[in-house]
Amino acid sequence: MPVPATYLSVDEIASRIPDGALIGVPKEDGGVAMELTRGLIRRGAKNLRLLTVPVSSIQADLLIGAGCVVEIETSGVSMGEFGYAPRFRRAVEGGHIVIRDATCPALYAELQASEKGAPFSALRGLIGSDILKNRADWKTIDNPFSEAGSDPVVLLPSVRPDVAIFHARYGDAHGNVWVGTRRECVLLAHASASTFATVEEIVEGNLMDDDTMRAGTIPPIYIDAVAHAPRGAWPLSLPGAYERDGEHLRAYVTAAKSDDGFAAYMERHVFGKQAAA
Repeated sequence: MPVPATYLSVDEIASRIPDGALIGVPKEDGGVAMELTRGLIRRGAKNLRLLTVPVSSIQADLLIGAGCVVEIETSGVSMGEFGYAPRFRRAVEGGHIVIRDATCPALYAELQASEKGAPFSALRGLIGSDILKNRADWKTIDNPFSEAGSDPVVLLPSVRPDVAIFHARYGDAHGNVWVGTRRECVLLAHASASTFATVEEIVEGNLMDDDTMRAGTIPPIYIDAVAHAPRGAWPLSLPGAYERDGEHLRAYVTAAKSDDGFAAYMERHVFGKQAAA
């Protein structure tokens, strides 16, 4: 199917994401917009703040290594079985970025509050952990509804990303985007001020007219722009379409441990080509 006239290119979307934006991104298997990530690096994005939902891997590592990120709120950045995230680690050890340490439930709670239009969300699981010592923006209070004396609960302010970005399996000419069971993408679209998606395939008709697709479809009221980007999550996976490229991820970790290796990787896989098969 031809690309609808309402679709933008990846680089056009990258140009619409301003420097300094707070960007919400899903976890590694949640539909990561890797080609849009490369587009942001190609345009020289600066001072970005990342909010991972709830963790990240090569996406955050690339953006940090490219000098695009000044702050990240996350419960973890790791390359999993391939080792630590080299550029993230170097940035942390060198004090080059601000780390807002969080937990997985806390990140979801902050976004859920924004999704509901609430000023904060309450969470108990943080109590007793050292993480509260480094989060002055999280407040511990006594449950005002308790009749049993002291009953502490942590209040987390809502977080509204300026932009959410993710990669999905299907889009249609009406601006609908199908993410299936990838609920992080739905949460991000609801909670963020604007949302940009890349899609693997453009399908005929209207996704909202299909009873089997409707429940996993985000309507255009939550989507600001879409780009057609086949294999746009590579080298990560897109459920139902392709698996992650483990050989590439392993090679990336090896290369990114040195400045020269990282520069060579960027020249070949970010600036030298738009995507890979």
